Amino acid sequence: MSGLRTDLYELRMAASYLRRGMTDRATFSLFARRLPPRRGFLVAAGLAEALTFLEEFAFDAADLRYLRDVGGFDQPTLAALSALRFTGDVWAVPEGRVVFADEPLLEVTAPIAEAQLVETGVLNIVTFQTTIASKAARCRLAAGDAQLVDFAFRRTHGIEAGAGVARASAIAGFAATSHVEAARRYGLAPSGTMAHSYVEAFPDERSAFRAFATDSPDNPIFLVDTYDTPAGVRAAVDVVAELGLTGPLGVRLDSGDLAALARQARTILDDAGLTHARIVASGSLDEAAVADLVAAGAPIDAYGVGTKMGVSYDAPSLDSAYKLVAVGDRPVLKLSPGKATLPGPKQVFRDAAGEADVVARRDEPAPGDREPLLVPVMRDGRRLEPADPPEEVRAARRRLDADLRWLPEPARRLTDPTPLTVTVSPALRALHDRVAAEARRGGA
Repeated sequence: MSGLRTDLYELRMAASYLRRGMTDRATFSLFARRLPPRRGFLVAAGLAEALTFLEEFAFDAADLRYLRDVGGFDQPTLAALSALRFTGDVWAVPEGRVVFADEPLLEVTAPIAEAQLVETGVLNIVTFQTTIASKAARCRLAAGDAQLVDFAFRRTHGIEAGAGVARASAIAGFAATSHVEAARRYGLAPSGTMAHSYVEAFPDERSAFRAFATDSPDNPIFLVDTYDTPAGVRAAVDVVAELGLTGPLGVRLDSGDLAALARQARTILDDAGLTHARIVASGSLDEAAVADLVAAGAPIDAYGVGTKMGVSYDAPSLDSAYKLVAVGDRPVLKLSPGKATLPGPKQVFRDAAGEADVVARRDEPAPGDREPLLVPVMRDGRRLEPADPPEEVRAARRRLDADLRWLPEPARRLTDPTPLTVTVSPALRALHDRVAAEARRGGA
């Protein structure tokens, strides 16, 4: 992983630390300052890929030549960067856990130059996948018992972002993805039907459906809205009868009044004895549209959700931060208005009854029988569990299943949700007040 995958100011700060022999281990905390509008919770995601980034972070010869020729870095700095690898520790909230504003998603402790250099990459990965997983989880809440399929790849902001969306939506409970490479990489179910262009390439719908079902007889899904949706459903029924198809199959609706068309399609399919045929809906869907269809009683078995989930259309990013909280044994903080931070390494304690989480000092005991959310996941630059991308996704999904059952109803709401308000432990509050007073005296 190229060491140039960082911001220039990270390199300049790291170079300054290295020149001055500043090698103390520093702790940085990554968290969201506030939730986006219409969000009652976040879903932690991206940790596994962030750990891969940390394990592979290095500067190769080409990186160093660039820094010398374009960046103006001197030879002693280049030599130090050449030998630099991430050797730190990471505590993190496991992927799939529900989290709230002002709670650390992860904390990095490493020699300060290392911890500084990896800020941009770690923040990018965790922010992006947490954003998408949170949006996808809302779609899951809206869909009820219906299945969800990730259709976002063609509209995500970059090729690699498409794989991240497939992964994050799978953590949120999506049943499949259209992204074939992501399906292979993460052990997901690949899913795909046909495009309108396929139908248009044949003389008529029946010819297109006949060819498709002949070539893909296992679970064919017929796209029926190219010309006239009810007529398309009848054409699909005729082809099923003609070919004697008896296995899984379905029709997909991609435009129009999806609730009304789904009812018409269901009637046509049932009258033909195809009660087992599934109806799949797609077309600019998000959690609000899916919730409306479910509330209307539309007989839809699965939803293909694309653009609005894949770019988190209504909240495309998080107000996330990666802030220094300790240098060596010295806790530090910011007092900037609107951007103040809490000092020192932290822990988050959760109550099984759905009470507010408590952010505390890492070394203080749990209040009562609360569960600590942050766990050690990396030591000395190596993850504590071997990478297993499919199992990481499955485990994260299981954690989210449990957390959604735990999540209080006001925070689950799709409209006007009320997030839990995080509280600060007395010990952490006392540390904050002491460090803040010292900082103010030092700046006076």
